[in-house]
Amino acid sequence: MTTATKIRTAAAAAAWRAGQRGPVVFTNGVFDLLHVGHVALLEAARAEGNALLVAVNGDASARRLAKGPGRPFVPEGERARLVAALACVDAVVLFDEDIPLGLIELLRPDVLVKGADYTREQIVGAREVESRGGRVVRVALVPGHSTSDLLARLRSGDA
Repeated sequence: MTTATKIRTAAAAAAWRAGQRGPVVFTNGVFDLLHVGHVALLEAARAEGNALLVAVNGDASARRLAKGPGRPFVPEGERARLVAALACVDAVVLFDEDIPLGLIELLRPDVLVKGADYTREQIVGAREVESRGGRVVRVALVPGHSTSDLLARLRSGDA
């Protein structure tokens, strides 16, 4: 089995989700330049349920988020494959929309996880998940470990 088998279309992810026993956790992000902060978030997310599904912003979506010039650095297929390679991740879906609300509505996760840099009100899909009896969890960030921090260190030569 290769980690590429964890990468699914939205329809295939919905079929996978339907077969899961116990709570399914959902999180999303760009995951450009994968770092320890990402890993900590994904491990914490996985601990909230029996399976973790990660939605990764496609290249066009990531560019619209205005993360910075030339971003994302790593193409969407490679970012999805890197996230899928993590043991804590059970499934990955690429999405091209600006927000993952459509996926959240399709996949109906039991738990929605985002980093604590998002307020409850900023978390897309929070209302929908909670209205079905699900939970929203905000995970503390690892200080000094963000893509922006990594880029600053690389640009200054301190990496």
